[in-house]
Amino acid sequence: MKASERAEPVERTGLRSGHDRARRRPDVPRGVVTAADGILVVDKPQGLTSHDVVGATRRLAATRKVGHAGTLDPMATGLLLLGIGRATRFLTYLVGAGKTYEATVRLGVETTTEDADGEITAARGCRIEDLPEDRLEEALTSLTGRIQQVPSVVSAIKVDGVRAYKRVRDGQDVELSARPVTIHELRLTGEPRKTITDGARSDVSDAVEAVDIDILVSCSSGTYVRALARDLGRALGCGAHLTALRRTAVGPFDVDEARTLAALSEQVEADASAPEPRGVATVPLEEVARRCFEQLALAEDEARSLRYGRPLDAAVLERAEAPEGRRSPVSRNAAEQRVVAGFAPSGRLVALLRHQGPRARPVLVLDPA
Repeated sequence: MKASERAEPVERTGLRSGHDRARRRPDVPRGVVTAADGILVVDKPQGLTSHDVVGATRRLAATRKVGHAGTLDPMATGLLLLGIGRATRFLTYLVGAGKTYEATVRLGVETTTEDADGEITAARGCRIEDLPEDRLEEALTSLTGRIQQVPSVVSAIKVDGVRAYKRVRDGQDVELSARPVTIHELRLTGEPRKTITDGARSDVSDAVEAVDIDILVSCSSGTYVRALARDLGRALGCGAHLTALRRTAVGPFDVDEARTLAALSEQVEADASAPEPRGVATVPLEEVARRCFEQLALAEDEARSLRYGRPLDAAVLERAEAPEGRRSPVSRNAAEQRVVAGFAPSGRLVALLRHQGPRARPVLVLDPA
């Protein structure tokens, strides 16, 4: 199924105001007990901001202590990782996880926001006959690997302390510098399709023939898929914009295990009438750590030291084992960026450690003395 078929359509009104967004916030029940510390894997609907989902989750989980590990634009759907309680402290180490997306790109039409929420700025058009397979593959290949990407001007990146999208909304010209990102995989997932753009969202008066393509993107954190769509259009000489986006994976978490706000609301309502309410079910911290990080089995004296915030000899990291599942660790950069989860003999998660010089120092103690 295409990314564009996985969500209900929303009205395309360009850059939306905070007031408009507030009217779309979902009405969800409030949990009768606070949810346990852990990660909540949510399938974000189209039309809501990530902050809208955080706000809804605060009610569902009966706590203000909720955060997310990487935003999704309002038009996007799919996997959103939320930290509940102490798990909010985990989010720093999950934000950098790799992401996978399904997207639909419209070739031949450009917009102000580089996606379907913006006004059309150019409509050169594109025909399937103009896109022989080797030409399209060459363009996709040119955007694969480690590349320099200029983020979208309507991103949340700050320019002199102000979000870029706010400056654009206020009518300012914004220029952002290119930054390195890695595109692990960029490929077609279906045959190109002919479509017609009627120009209703622009000064373009005539209907224009365009081409929709479905792609899969596996990339490093910090990649803007709408910028990939923009650059693909430039590489083909016809312009392009993103019309649908769905995030299907973040690190070891997959959208198939995510729950919708509607499903979570049903659980909270059922939980309220249970003899012993337990709150919204989360992925426990121990499981999150085993899935995301290399695991270090600690001796009792080592666990005791970490509980007091004391470092261990760096040699202990040589005992670390790969995380559960088939995916690589979330932190897999240079040695100084490597994060390892330390577990007590009881199986309890004690701390996250990082190699620093001759020591393995705790960067987050989750089971203090």
